[in-house]
Amino acid sequence: MQFRDLNKQYQVLKNEIDAAMINVAESGAFIMGKPVKELEAELAEYTGVKHCISCANGTDALTLGLKAWNIGKGDAVFVPDFTFFATAEAVSLEGATPVFVDVDKDTFNMDIADLEKKIEQTIIESKYTPKVIITVDLFGLPADYPAIRKIADKYQLYILEDGAQGFGGMIGDKRACSFGHISTTSFFPAKPLGCYGDGGAVFTDNDEWAVLMDSYRVHGKGKEKYDNVRIGVNSRLDTLQAAILKVKFKAFWEYELTDINKAATKYTEKLQGKVKTPVIPEGYYSSWAQYTIQLGNKEERDALQIRLKEHGIPTMIYYTTPMHGQTAYKNLNIPAGYCPVAEQLCHTVLSLPLHPYISDEDIEKIANLIIS
Repeated sequence: MQFRDLNKQYQVLKNEIDAAMINVAESGAFIMGKPVKELEAELAEYTGVKHCISCANGTDALTLGLKAWNIGKGDAVFVPDFTFFATAEAVSLEGATPVFVDVDKDTFNMDIADLEKKIEQTIIESKYTPKVIITVDLFGLPADYPAIRKIADKYQLYILEDGAQGFGGMIGDKRACSFGHISTTSFFPAKPLGCYGDGGAVFTDNDEWAVLMDSYRVHGKGKEKYDNVRIGVNSRLDTLQAAILKVKFKAFWEYELTDINKAATKYTEKLQGKVKTPVIPEGYYSSWAQYTIQLGNKEERDALQIRLKEHGIPTMIYYTTPMHGQTAYKNLNIPAGYCPVAEQLCHTVLSLPLHPYISDEDIEKIANLIIS
């Protein structure tokens, strides 16, 4: 059994993916070829955003957004404490300081009350200037953007949506990667929409920021190919990855997103009341990057993981350490209890196998073992 079965997906899409890869090889346009622009146009239309600029990976996507706003030393950027390291890493690489915010125990996303509390604390301490809120659409579920937007407007902050896990999620009829002033996603293979290597994209309705990010991704290029008008990075999406993504994107919106939601619903129907199952608020729609349950404590979680492994069932723990506990951030001297919910989740969460091609039999087997 696979945790996220990319081999099964490939077998289903094999003819189209093979043809797409061969077409790129025959074209010789391996960098910024035609499929790149086609993919950007398709993704922009799907998300309902004016501009989509592809790049080399999801971390670079965050970096491009921060560069467009000139975020740097002396700036505070508010980041969920329960997320992948890259969300804060991009902040630190720009010289800014991440301020970690606790998360909601039901949705795993940024806690609104703690966000405002941390903003107020930062203003009072006056060591750093609040500039950006990086929201994370964790495990496929969009963050609470109606509430976060009110806070951002109140304190005049930018929202940078980290939709690395959230592509395809929705609030009402509005799609993930359209909620931020700038939004980002990742095409890492295991993401809801993944390629066969690294890849990412940024989204915005702002023309000026789109021009800047397009420049930054290619060494700070100007209008002339060899006239570099700013210091940028080398972060282009390969044509081969774009061609693969075009095939996978069609399957994603035609049936994969629906099928993975059906599978998640089956898990919940079987496990609800036995363990703490994921909560999807009314009006929200998840793209289910992960199906994550919560156990009573670390010992129970670890024992269950061992039990499932003995029966050939792979599981993952996202995440074992909160952001403020990462070794790289020890210099911030953040005390234990700074984000208590995030700390607790690191001891109790367990993600189960889930993908659009998982069988009802596998879900039944996994659920029965958990219940037993």
